[in-house]
Amino acid sequence: MISQSTAQKALDVALSRGGDYAELFLEDTASNSLSMQSGESDGASSSRRCGCGVRVLDGSRYIYTYTAGLNENDIIAAAQAAADALAQDRQAQAVRFEVRSFGAYPLKAAEDIDNAYRAKLLIDACRAGSGVDPRISQVKASVADVDQRVLICSSEGLFTTDRRVRTRIRVQAVASEGGDMQTGFMAPGSGCGYELFDRIDPAELGKQAAQSALMMLSAPECPAGFFPVVVESGFGGVIFHEACGHSLETSAVAYGNSEFCGKIGQQIASPCVSAVDDGTMDGEWGSCAVDDEGTETKRNLLIENGILKSYMSDIIGSRRMGIALTGNGRRQDYTFAPTSRMTNTFIAPGKDNRDEMIATMGDGLYAIKMGGGSVNPLTGEFNFAVNEAYWVKNGKIHTPVRGASLIGKGGKVLMDIDRVSDNLELAAGVCGSSSGSVPTNVGQPCIRIKGITVGGKGEML
Repeated sequence: MISQSTAQKALDVALSRGGDYAELFLEDTASNSLSMQSGESDGASSSRRCGCGVRVLDGSRYIYTYTAGLNENDIIAAAQAAADALAQDRQAQAVRFEVRSFGAYPLKAAEDIDNAYRAKLLIDACRAGSGVDPRISQVKASVADVDQRVLICSSEGLFTTDRRVRTRIRVQAVASEGGDMQTGFMAPGSGCGYELFDRIDPAELGKQAAQSALMMLSAPECPAGFFPVVVESGFGGVIFHEACGHSLETSAVAYGNSEFCGKIGQQIASPCVSAVDDGTMDGEWGSCAVDDEGTETKRNLLIENGILKSYMSDIIGSRRMGIALTGNGRRQDYTFAPTSRMTNTFIAPGKDNRDEMIATMGDGLYAIKMGGGSVNPLTGEFNFAVNEAYWVKNGKIHTPVRGASLIGKGGKVLMDIDRVSDNLELAAGVCGSSSGSVPTNVGQPCIRIKGITVGGKGEML
């Protein structure tokens, strides 16, 4: 994207008025999307985004500037603006670069795929979903791809390139009857090109989304109360991501804004719970070879048999807390300064059996897919909607229910997990925070929480 001499010049300028570290984040990202509603085109887009972010650090303080495009003069000007904003005595000087290159070429790259191929994927999904039942009133489908190429240079000698390719399809079905409407969705994604569809069938996704919508259409309202809850694998992992994962990022911990501050080496979860953040997993949605600060990603053991082992850190968090970098410095694009963020974050597989979990839970909720919600990292308090769920009566699945929500506190939920199965599944998502929206995988095996507040408007079933 730029030469080493240009990078060296920009870093020298960035440090010309003070600071102990400077960094350039250059990005060239191509993206495409196509959407359909009930088999008819609903929109298409193609874009190219290029730019450079400049960051100068002085201890744990920083100045961040950015510029659109990759012109040398503009990058130097952004570096000068960052230096002028810091305006201290010069403290550091850029060193000689060590060049590293990461990223792999996709088997079916987006530039080799035309919209006719994309359209067929969506038509197959829409037709299959619409054909499930006359009560399916609408099926929407979209496919999107992103090919992000980055160059990260720093005054400590980084000159690192990486290529991040991601592809995702979303299918949403609407079931309608007597003025009532319910939705079902499927949205798998992966860190690869269009070879994703060598193993994912859009027609099958359409059917599954439609069946989910139909099931919820006839479901009674969920009862409210304090009950045992079994949370299924895959999308169920959003509970750990939101209620616990954010509280383990140094962007919260380093500022005292987490319920897990100062608890390394202490028990924060049930002994059957271990949790991992792993950015190295091949082809996964949240993976990258290096984070957006140039640190190589790794498998970070967060919780081991209930004991808190580590936090997820970026450079600022590492400096504030005096801990090692973990490869979790991430940002949406060059217009954002990075901060500590999750990659592929999940509860590790256990040894329990899902059927046994349900059979021995008495009356309670079996939650299949989690929806949106809110969480306070400082207290861990959360409230999440459940998009697909079943009521369990005397240890047997009794009926689908709708309108369920789970209300609790992250630390307490971790302690109240009493079963963890061996069926780990991950699910693609997008996480928003101070450094923008980044692709993250959530996941877990099927787990059982021995008691949690369930919100709902229904009578006991």
